[in-house]
Formats: sequence, structure tokens, C-alpha cells
Amino acid sequence: MSRAVYVTGIGPESGKVLVVLGMMSLAHRETAKVGFFKPILDSVAEGKRDEDIELILRQFELEQSYEDSFAFHAWELEALLGAQDEEGVAERLIARYKHLEAHCDFILMQGTDFRGAHSTLDMDLNAFIARNLSADLVVVGNGDGQSLKKAMDSLQIAVDAFGEKKCTVRGVFFNKVAPEDLEEAKLQLAAAYQEGHILTAVFPKDPSLAAPTLGQVKEQLGATVLFGEDRLDGLVEGHLVGEMYLENLLIRLKPGYLVLTTGDRTDLLVGMVQADQSIHYPRLAGLILTSGIPPAPEMLQLIEGLGQTLPMLQIEEDTYQVAARLEHLHADIRRKDPKKIQQALRLFERHIGMDRLLPAFATMSSKGITPRMFTYDLMLRARAQRRHIVLPEGGEPRILKAAAYLMERNLVELTLLGNRRAIERVLKDQGIVLDLEKINLIDPSNSPDLERYAETYFELRKAKGVTLDAARETLLDISYFGTMMVHLGEADGMVSGACHTTQHTIRPALQFIKTRPGFSLVSSIFFMCLQDGVVVYGDCAVNPDPTAPELAEIAISAAATARLFGLEPRVALLSYSSGASGTGDEVDKVREAVRLAHERDQGLPLEGPIQYDAAVDEGVAALKMPGSLVAGHANVLIFPDLNTGNNTYKAVQRETGALAIGPILQGLKKPVNDLSRGCTVDDIINTVVITAIQSQS
Repeated sequence: MSRAVYVTGIGPESGKVLVVLGMMSLAHRETAKVGFFKPILDSVAEGKRDEDIELILRQFELEQSYEDSFAFHAWELEALLGAQDEEGVAERLIARYKHLEAHCDFILMQGTDFRGAHSTLDMDLNAFIARNLSADLVVVGNGDGQSLKKAMDSLQIAVDAFGEKKCTVRGVFFNKVAPEDLEEAKLQLAAAYQEGHILTAVFPKDPSLAAPTLGQVKEQLGATVLFGEDRLDGLVEGHLVGEMYLENLLIRLKPGYLVLTTGDRTDLLVGMVQADQSIHYPRLAGLILTSGIPPAPEMLQLIEGLGQTLPMLQIEEDTYQVAARLEHLHADIRRKDPKKIQQALRLFERHIGMDRLLPAFATMSSKGITPRMFTYDLMLRARAQRRHIVLPEGGEPRILKAAAYLMERNLVELTLLGNRRAIERVLKDQGIVLDLEKINLIDPSNSPDLERYAETYFELRKAKGVTLDAARETLLDISYFGTMMVHLGEADGMVSGACHTTQHTIRPALQFIKTRPGFSLVSSIFFMCLQDGVVVYGDCAVNPDPTAPELAEIAISAAATARLFGLEPRVALLSYSSGASGTGDEVDKVREAVRLAHERDQGLPLEGPIQYDAAVDEGVAALKMPGSLVAGHANVLIFPDLNTGNNTYKAVQRETGALAIGPILQGLKKPVNDLSRGCTVDDIINTVVITAIQSQS
């Protein structure tokens, strides 16, 4: 494809944002500098921002301002068109585009929404913009609410019209197709464009994308929030009018339903709040209290005292007016809708045919590996050879959220340790969708494997004075139980530490998994995903003050880890001086470590002692260490001690916004990795994926 692609629908509600999200995700993996441009903003209220621009800028962390992302507000464009100033339109359009293009290798553009006052001109406008910016077109049709033949005819007429307007159509996508028509639509679309080198794809209608969030319901109805601000991102899958007895309403409840009633129906208010919290009833989207009738003050006080509770909105209109309006809401994908965003990306990847789309992006040049490219590659590698990872802290909400993501993406097989009912309660309270039937769930206290594990541990540690009774007690500890699964080959790796110390996580591994042949030390690295590439920092988490032999081993291990994850290592052992300029015990330790590392791996590009700036900056390297193959280009940075390494990685992470993935343990026979107790869900996901890849080797 060209340097610019313009995605346009052929009418309102085409769902082109799904295509924009999917194509932007792909572009972000294939090139380092990606831009987004929506030339015309429709119906943006004063003081507000365009939701689509906000979605793309934030989802993909694009380095461009909101103001650089568009050319016109709709009213500005209408004024120019009213004055028949087509030249002025083109001039401003190209100027704004060129300003963005100067900073990008590839730009994805989104066409108009066919909703504004200029909607009758949208076809001409989109063709005009694409043609003047030399952008290839991707045309998105809409199969919702009409027969396959009628929808297909409309799409083909639009594609032909764009061709007549001298536009280059490179993609024809058919969205919101009824599931029963999916295969026939694929055949018809492929047959229609098989000779035009046009990429085709068909996407089924997805109920979860068609469903508005509660926040969108609130916004479009003009309702006020009484309770549940933290659950406005929940999907509204349907609604019920609550004008019946409570017991009759309860049997009709479904997940994600919105219940409409008045604030004086105390029985329904209490019943719905309790049903939402009960494990025997589905989690609801919320309540709308209609007709301007609020709950009694005593009822408000009661509900407020519950803390987290069912969301409640209030509106002046009567119940049936509200029910009618709910049938006509827009269900756009917004930046605050992470579930919708992820579902849209999954749907795009599942139905696009990435083997055909990737060659279409072949002309995009990558100037460096971005954090998103790196993590995406990790996901691909994990999925290609799925491994079994045990997560001992099964009752921790962050662990369960990560597990849900990993299972949805089919990245690994999982075992969770913990009590089933306790885990079910956390899933219910947190609104986490995780099918426990698809994972291995073990409670160590009543596991049939406990005795076998205890006997194994006893045999391994009896020389240290461990008795069989003590072994049984020890194996009740989740870290020991999980590590024993890895030791016996019943899991490929373990990730823990979200609720426990580093020592609690790695002590069992040191006791009976032990280090790899030729290694005497367990150390750690971080992958630092910087703006212009990925580098390895080590050791920033485990060894406080390594000796020269230990430092050499850390360098060798870190280089091997870098290779495992696709980086060709250039290793710098850091110190406060470069080359032969410095003296002192610390510099001598680094110098000796370099000598020992060279002895173990003579082919490894390795430099030290060297200062940080000389290791990573070509200009400084040319002055301080001219002729060095590593200086200025190092991507594996070994710190002389834990104090230096830990502070440096945290400083770089905070000051540059770099994504830090780790700590990743190295040197063990089988992978066990530790989480920070302050870890995020993304940290857990990344660590599990990396553990899976470690086990593949």
C-alpha cells in the first residue's frame, strides 16, 4: 500500500472504526512512526474533543497532538463550501496533512460519518480528500438491517463511484454481516474483485460491539448518575421494564441487562442490587430510574452504605419513552471502552486474513522496533507454541484479569492455585469474564497430588534435615506447590509475586529447580522498551553486589536472553569511567568481569568498563572509545551492582515513559519469574508470555 490509507464508509453506522483500529494495530507493528488523520470532525460540541481521534491517539500512544489530527470542523468546511472555495479547502487540507506527514512513515485516515449537515456530500468529500492526498482507499460497507443482495449492491455501486472519481480502491470490506450470510458474502466479494488486486474481507455483526456502554446510554439520554460511576464502561446488552413483581423480574434477568423502573419501587431497587451481587444471578448493567421519581432519602442512604453497588441513572422522562429511546442509541467504540476495543481488534484479526493484509503493508519501512512491536511479537511467539504456566496467586484480581486476557487470546495454558469459591467471588465482584472450565484450577490444601509432591520434596531435601511431615506443610505454600509442578514437568513455568516477596517466589526454585549447567547464579534482566528500540538492563532486581565472576556470568546470561527474544546482543559492562581511564576497586571489578566474560564467549561483542553515555550515544562513544564495536550501539547494559541498576531502570522508566518488562529471571533450569507487588495487569501478561517463551527453549 501507499504511505497513506483512507478508510471510508458508504453510509452511517458502517462500523469503520473497527477497520481503523485493526489497520492501525497492524501499522503500529510494521513501522515505527505512524500517524492518524481525520480530516473532518462531525458534530463536536464546543469544548469537547472528537471521540475517534481521542480513541486512536490514546490506544496507540501516537506522538502527535490532537490539533494535528484534523483539518476542519464541520462548520468551517461548510462555510468554505458555501463560498465555493474548493481551492481553499484543498490548500488547508494538504497543509495540515503535510505537517503530520513530515513526522510519519505511514498515515491512516478516517473518513466522514455521514451524520452531519453535509452528509449528502460525503461521498464526494471523501473522494476529494483521498484523491488530493494521494491516499489509497479502503471502502467499508454495512450489511446490517438489509438483505445480503441489497447490501452487496450498495457496496459495489459505491466502489464503482469512487473509481469513477479517480480514486484508487485497494480494499473493500463488508461489515456487520449476518452470521448465516458470512460465507456467501465472502465468496461474492472475492469474486467481484478478484482481478483488481483489491483486498477483500467480511466481518460478522458482533452483538458486543453493537451494544452501547452504560456511559453512552447516560450521555445520549441525558441522564444523571446516582451510583456506579466506576461501572459506566459496562455493556448494555438489553433492557427490561420493571413494572412487575420482583419474583417475575428476577427470572427474566440476563447478563448486561438494564432495568427501567421508578425510584419509588423500593422492592425492585433492593432486589436488583442484591441480584447484581449474588453469584446465582447475572451481573446487570444497571438501573434507570424514570419519571423523575427519586428513591426515598432512607433508601439512598442504604444503597450508599453498600460501597460498590449496581449503577443507577435517573431521568425525567417516563419509562416507555426511555425504553423507546434505548432502541435508537449509537454504540460507538470509545477510548474508555477497553472491552470493546479488544473485541474489535480480535474480530479484525480473525476475519481479515493477515497473510493477505501483511503483504499489502510491505512498502512501510520500519525505522526501529517500538514497544508495541516488541510485545506483539512476544504474543505471536507464545501463541505459536502454547506452554503451560502456573499462577499460584489465583485469588488476586490482577492475576485473574491477566488470566482472562491470556485465555481470550489463546496465548498459554494456565493453572490457577486457590479456592474455587473464593476465586468465583472475586470474578463476580470484579466483573471479570473468565471461564474456569477452560483452565486448570487447583486448591493445594485438597489436591490429590499433595502427598506425591511432599514425598518428592522430602527426597530432595532430606539431607537438609527436612522430615516428611515438614514437607507436607511446606507444599501447602503456593510458591512451593507451583514450583514443584514446574520441577516435575507438570507445568512449563511459573509466575508469582503480585502479593509476595521476591524471596518467597524464588526460594523454592533455588532449592530444587536449581541453576542451569555451567551457571552458578540466578540473575535478572529488564526489557526496556524505549522510543527508538528495546534494550536489556541487568541485574536490576536480584544480586546486590556481584563479584567479578558473577558479573561476567550475568553478562553472558543477559546476552543469551537477548538472543532468545530476537535481539543481537552488544554488551556493555557499565562503570563510572570508560576504557583504561579509571582506577579503583569498582572499576577493577568490571574490568576483570569483562576479561572473564571474553574467556567464556570470545565471539560476544562486549565492552567495558564503559560509562552509560558512551555505551548508548554514538557521539560520546566517538570521543571516549573510538573504534569500539559496542560503544554507542550497546543494547545489553550490565550494571555493576543492584543499587545502580535498580535506580537507573526506575529513573529511565519514569523520565522517558519507557515500558519496562521484568524482572525476568535467568540462570534457572526451568523458568520461574517474579512480579513486583505493584505490578499492573499488563505487567503480569507480559511476564507470563515471556515465561512461556523461555520454556520453549
